Amino acid sequence: MPGLFRIVHGPIGLQEAVDAVRRPDHGAIATFAGIVRDHHAGRRVVRLEYHAYEEMARAVLEAIGREVEERFATPHVALLHRIGALEIGDLSVIIAVGAAHRREALAACAHAIDRVKASAPIWKKEFYEDGAVWLEGPESCQREA
Repeated sequence: MPGLFRIVHGPIGLQEAVDAVRRPDHGAIATFAGIVRDHHAGRRVVRLEYHAYEEMARAVLEAIGREVEERFATPHVALLHRIGALEIGDLSVIIAVGAAHRREALAACAHAIDRVKASAPIWKKEFYEDGAVWLEGPESCQREA
């Protein structure tokens, strides 16, 4: 299956993902870029860390890519997730999907990020001025560190 699936220890870039899914028969490329924001649940975020079971996380990203291919008939998917320490404004996750038409590309991209959040063995720890919290799953259930 064509695609790009990586767990990355440094900065990630949107252009790499777009280039990985660009094809002459595509009329659309939809992208999603997750960015570290400076607040969550009324608290000021100062930084965060992503941790992953890397080998399994990469396999899950590939499985999501296969699922997107089957469901939306587009084999051109890029899923990049950064791990380690991230600062406010850093890119944490990038998804790109190339398809013949915009509807398929947009739907596939939305589906892919929802699946990454729900099933990838990647965990986020947010650091605040007064402590830290682990955030898990698509609903970000909080548990004090």
